[in-house]
Amino acid sequence: MASSFLLKDVRIFTGEEVLESGCVLVKDGIIRYVGEKELLHTNVSDIISAPGATVMPGLIDAHIHANKGFVAALEQSMRFGVTTVLDMHNEAKHVASLKKVARERRDVADFKTSCYGATIDQGWPAQVVLRSDKSEETVAAVASWPKLTNNGDIEDFVRQNIEDGADYIKLMHESGKGIGHNVAHPTLSLQAAVVKAAHEHNLLAVAHATTLEDTITVLEAGVDGLTHTFCDEPITANLIDKYKTNNAFCIPTLTIIGSLTGEGQQIATSFANDDRVVGLLGENERQNLRDCLSMTLPSAKVEYAYESVRQLKAAGIDILCGSDATPPALGTAWGISLHHELYLLVHKAGLTPQEALRAATSLNAKRFGLHDRGLIAEGRKADLLLVDGNPLENIGDTLNLRGVWRDGHKL
Repeated sequence: MASSFLLKDVRIFTGEEVLESGCVLVKDGIIRYVGEKELLHTNVSDIISAPGATVMPGLIDAHIHANKGFVAALEQSMRFGVTTVLDMHNEAKHVASLKKVARERRDVADFKTSCYGATIDQGWPAQVVLRSDKSEETVAAVASWPKLTNNGDIEDFVRQNIEDGADYIKLMHESGKGIGHNVAHPTLSLQAAVVKAAHEHNLLAVAHATTLEDTITVLEAGVDGLTHTFCDEPITANLIDKYKTNNAFCIPTLTIIGSLTGEGQQIATSFANDDRVVGLLGENERQNLRDCLSMTLPSAKVEYAYESVRQLKAAGIDILCGSDATPPALGTAWGISLHHELYLLVHKAGLTPQEALRAATSLNAKRFGLHDRGLIAEGRKADLLLVDGNPLENIGDTLNLRGVWRDGHKL
């Protein structure tokens, strides 16, 4: 049976609004009450009084890669208060094993995934993956990826992904122009067919693109969201209009873009060296945070990415919070990189702390159809994060970790 407890005398961020002092009642892993009224008769023995602390929904990382099926992706995320991760390309055998772990354990983050991305022969991300890892295991994994060539392949691809556990469909639209390489990428008609097939199966279609031109093209294919913003040139009114036409969202992954350009190293290093992080990450993971990919053209600027988020937000486009964390992505580490992303959204991209926290909780849940989580509300899963301090004023307080629960079970 799941845990039951009462959390009281605590500031509550519900995922949408703030209650300066109230209580949250959890019974059998489900939130049964949230409000300012004091509950006197709860029939629970575990009562936690937390004055000066803030409880919020468990964080949702809208972009990770649990490469090679590493369970550490789920364990490490959970340690940092990330109770759900959205994986953005993975082999079917790893999807099956990670979903099984997430079902059977409550001390790890829940796992949602696109399963295989809609890849083509010699397309993204095969080139970049094989450039850094030519092991027999990785070569075999890349060989198993889809190699879509025409519309006839697409229905089978989507159906198989659904059978293998996909929760949404991921497109890859990377020309390589932003990194000075020529990468094979799908035609607009092929991408549009993937989106159409996903929608016919009532699945979201999200897309990788990291240049302005590629982003415009894949939006023209009809995608529901982008899993990155871009840094090769300034945002344009045309791009904003494309987002509006689709009612698309953006997961900017500013953390990885700072690594791509090399400009984010100082901030990433500050997170790696934070005393609150040292005990939760090994030295290898902390060193990964300090390193950078530094693989864009010299003309690329992380400021273009920051400004794109400012303008998209001002235009009413939903900004979601995701990190793109995975060990091969220098400058990232599971769990901690979502806190890094929250910092960048607030201090570089113009979101308020409350808007950034909403982007990592209720908005991620809403846009990905995760209607059982993302809010502290009656009937929702008791996926909760308790921190000392007030991250609604100082976003850095999200790292003052005091308690993490998934389905009412405390880590």
